[in-house]
Amino acid sequence: MEQPNLSYIESMSGGDQAFEQKLIDIIQQEFPEEKEIYFNNIAANNFKAAAENVHKLKHKISILGLVKSYETAVTYEHHLIEGSKEGQDDFEAILQNMTDFLETL
Repeated sequence: MEQPNLSYIESMSGGDQAFEQKLIDIIQQEFPEEKEIYFNNIAANNFKAAAENVHKLKHKISILGLVKSYETAVTYEHHLIEGSKEGQDDFEAILQNMTDFLETL
């Protein structure tokens, strides 16, 4: 599985460490909340809301440099819209990968 990284954040910051830290702080604050809402919607079989959650989470996936994972999330979002959980395990593995990475920062 590809590993999250800060390359995108570093390229956006132009070397501004305070800017980089601000973005990281925002992600660390928002991600656990968004992830929890996603899991609640999946548990309730609320596919439409879960698809919206995946849509929001995709942006953080992209910011953390996870190109292939982003594509997986796009596919999973599409399946949820169609009423299927196909791809759920792969998507949730991405979320765990991101959680583990964010905890190291």
